[in-house]
Amino acid sequence: MPKSELSKNRSSVRHKLHYAVQHPDRIPPYLRRTARDTWLRMRHRDHVAYYRAVMASDTARSPELAVGSRSEDRWLALGQMQFDYLLEHGLTPRDRMLEIGCGNLRAGWRFIDHLEPGHYYGIDISPDILVEAQRTLVRRGLQDRLARLALVENLTLDFLPSGWFTVVHAHSVFSHSPLKVIDECLANVGRVLAPGGFFDFTYDRTEGTEHQVLREDFYYRTETLLALAERHGLTARFMDDWERRPHGQSKIRVTHA
Repeated sequence: MPKSELSKNRSSVRHKLHYAVQHPDRIPPYLRRTARDTWLRMRHRDHVAYYRAVMASDTARSPELAVGSRSEDRWLALGQMQFDYLLEHGLTPRDRMLEIGCGNLRAGWRFIDHLEPGHYYGIDISPDILVEAQRTLVRRGLQDRLARLALVENLTLDFLPSGWFTVVHAHSVFSHSPLKVIDECLANVGRVLAPGGFFDFTYDRTEGTEHQVLREDFYYRTETLLALAERHGLTARFMDDWERRPHGQSKIRVTHA
């Protein structure tokens, strides 16, 4: 990612004015999004409840857009990118995967098809997107793979078995999460992670001031997230090889210390 992108503060008035001048066609959609998000924040003070409402609104317009894909082709490409990366890192059919923020199975349907039956567990805070996930299973003919999908209200993971999952995966989840939510996940993921397993997550990286936009998009310094993982007795490292992919987010891998 270009250095100039990593140093941007997208919450600053200067950046917003500069962006508006360069992209005047995007001003009306931004204003509509701002009005919607302000209304939803007034109704839902808790971040999870607020973002669940955001997902309901986005899913009603487009399940692909709700998970950050501009089109079905992009939806397929981003899912393939995630799948290929884990395959290159040794994902086998015997692995047992937990996907946090599984969405409408953009990558999940590929994992489900690859893994042995019953070895995929997807969780999400949005009931609306989980209905779309079920439809993806039907469209892809994956009913006999026995994938499990569960609605959650937090990331304590307290209903899941200890030491069971060899791979935990969260793509474009922490990019929409305040630090409190990330801390909750890192405080609990070690319990469900099998010995020798790993937890991969992406995040929006900044090398400048950490900031957020509309309480939807959060930008963190790498060292902040590495230190947070280590505070919970985990080992974390920045995944340089992910940076070569055509994706705007960065990736960190967490393992047992």
